[in-house]
Amino acid sequence: MFIQPWDASLDDAEWQTWIADGHDFGILSVNGLPGHAPTVVPTHFTVDGTALLVHLARPNPVWKAIETDPNVTFSVTSDYAFIPGPWRAKPDVPATDGVPTSYYATVQFTCQATIVDEPEAKAELLRRQMAHFQPDGDHAPIDPDQPPYGRMLPGICGLRLDVTDVRAKFKYDDHKPVEQRTDTARRLTERGQGLDAPTAAQQLRRLDRVGTWKS
Repeated sequence: MFIQPWDASLDDAEWQTWIADGHDFGILSVNGLPGHAPTVVPTHFTVDGTALLVHLARPNPVWKAIETDPNVTFSVTSDYAFIPGPWRAKPDVPATDGVPTSYYATVQFTCQATIVDEPEAKAELLRRQMAHFQPDGDHAPIDPDQPPYGRMLPGICGLRLDVTDVRAKFKYDDHKPVEQRTDTARRLTERGQGLDAPTAAQQLRRLDRVGTWKS
């Protein structure tokens, strides 16, 4: 992933806060077996200290690839929108000369994957995930010896992804003048399509935290 200086995360706290703010669904990319393309799997995940926790169905094609090469990438992308060229045109040029772009936030984790297949270890992984996704505890006990989870555990494997590197990017035209970025956020809010609202919020959030760069 290419990151311009003005698109970089300001610090670890920025991307950590963004992930914690409900961005818990991403893409697991696993190196393909020789002669095969990489395997890519969309899935929810849970942060557990310096690791990510995932579980997938046993028939999923990732397992053999991970056994061959445990180096994986997990990426999370959201708060994205297409920005039309006229919105980015400089004041002294025709609006049609403006160049369009994409806004987005993304965090890419480089990880070492460990397969979790022992029944109690899988149950504990699921308990940690459920503590995140259903914190009210409105589910049956997750126990290898009790239904309903006990009879379903053999059908899944868990994954512990120990994070070795993090690259974060917040691409919201931070090198442009504050006035232009403010106007773009207004246009996004008015358009109101897809993820326009959270995209505008991200752009406004960084207005007073990033200096003006030369275009």
